[in-house]
Amino acid sequence: MTIRVVLGEDSYLAREGIRRVLEEEEDVDIVATCADLDSLHTAVQELRPDVVLTDIRMPPTNTDEGISLAAELRSTHPDVGVVVLSQYAESVYAKRLFEAGSDRRGYLLKERISEPAELSRALHVVAGGGSIVDPRVVEQLLTAQQHREDPRLHTLTGREREILALVAEGWSNPVIAERLQITKRAVERHIHSIFSKLDLGDPEVSGRVKAALLYLAAEARQA
Repeated sequence: MTIRVVLGEDSYLAREGIRRVLEEEEDVDIVATCADLDSLHTAVQELRPDVVLTDIRMPPTNTDEGISLAAELRSTHPDVGVVVLSQYAESVYAKRLFEAGSDRRGYLLKERISEPAELSRALHVVAGGGSIVDPRVVEQLLTAQQHREDPRLHTLTGREREILALVAEGWSNPVIAERLQITKRAVERHIHSIFSKLDLGDPEVSGRVKAALLYLAAEARQA
């Protein structure tokens, strides 16, 4: 499936670099590139892309335009996915991005631009209604929870924390099993144990990635 993408990035060099990387992907069509929030709004309204790939900071204020746009599109264009790019692993922005739900949302570090296959995978996951978050951001979220001495998180084993991070990245059970060199049945047992310990209910009903990210965001807001 070819997905239509609108790119938002104020730096000309970064914008052209991302555009050229994605143009090499046969199943990604860059339908517009934008240098500020106003032109990004216009492109979304006129072109109705599958996904907006945007920097967090853009003119006019260069603060949190990408996050604000993602929140706005929840109401105005709920079928448009948003993948936010960040220079650094900023868990505060990640939690804001997912606080109203994780479907059709992604948070990646800009270093992923050098990995075209991973960037393309993220765009397809989000276009398909899923969510994805950079492993380094997941690590920050989990570490923040540990520092707050959350009793539920401390009940997770090292292996369970490792699998939770992979789940939040959007990997399927077979891929997790292959990466960790364990059986698929073992992965399933670990996942059910994780959601039981964190009191998140049935992961297959609530959505594995959504439940994990919403839990982390909710705990952070209570701190």
